Amino acid sequence: MSEAPCELSIVIPAYKEATKVGRDIEAAFAFLAGDRIDGEVIVVDDGSPDDTAAVAASYRARYPALRVLSYTPNRGKGHALRYGILRARGRTILFADAGLCVPYDVARIPLAMLAMRMCDVANGSRRMRGSVKRAQPFYRKLGSRLFGILVHGVMGVPMYVSDTQCGFKAYRREVARRLFGEAFTDGFMFDTEIILRALKEGCTILEFPVVWENDADTRFSPRHGSVRILRELLAIRLGLVRGRTASPHDTVTARDVDAMLPAVPLAAPERAPIVDANDPASAPTGTPA
Repeated sequence: MSEAPCELSIVIPAYKEATKVGRDIEAAFAFLAGDRIDGEVIVVDDGSPDDTAAVAASYRARYPALRVLSYTPNRGKGHALRYGILRARGRTILFADAGLCVPYDVARIPLAMLAMRMCDVANGSRRMRGSVKRAQPFYRKLGSRLFGILVHGVMGVPMYVSDTQCGFKAYRREVARRLFGEAFTDGFMFDTEIILRALKEGCTILEFPVVWENDADTRFSPRHGSVRILRELLAIRLGLVRGRTASPHDTVTARDVDAMLPAVPLAAPERAPIVDANDPASAPTGTPA
């Protein structure tokens, strides 16, 4: 694959996402094609014990601009994004959580914001007026509120950054490479570190509304993850005061994605036909219009 720069890199961190990563890849490339964007999609397999990397790699014949990176051991979402972003070719870099919690059509908003130089970092926000949230359970709403108090009251994130954890953000290439290249948080709290680093370095952060749907198949467990969250936030607070940055020695081993592919290529999941309710001709044969 050419190493020449492209317009947009979409980076998708993935851990045990074998059943979902195919839909993520298809949706990302449908967006690039529909908006005629010269781009690439990078799936970063964060040491998954399942077939995440192999399933993702099985789509490369269909999508030549797909790159699948994999390593061992599992390090965390923050590490996966750092690994992918530092290898991205796009002049703009968008990261999106696996599971299509936010449809890619929403990406037109942050891309326009960056193109007009309104900001250096464009963060999706589920709390912003105009956002649409669907099917979020009560415990996640409560946890989100408590977390908001912590990051604003203790960590010092300004109130105008209303949602630090939404997994849909866009950056200028040079800004992303600098911030993620310095960041040391491997786990879920990497967003908080990136925001605080961006503010410290004088970057402009703006939020945009999103359409967001809860993915019940999340890799975060509130019961087991709460202690790790507190530990990571403490490390971020102390680390930024002391000028800590990421270690120059990465402790992961890259995996040969081609070696993970079976002798018989994996079959891509069947896609249901898309039916436009306003276009009877789009209904499949035998389906009432």
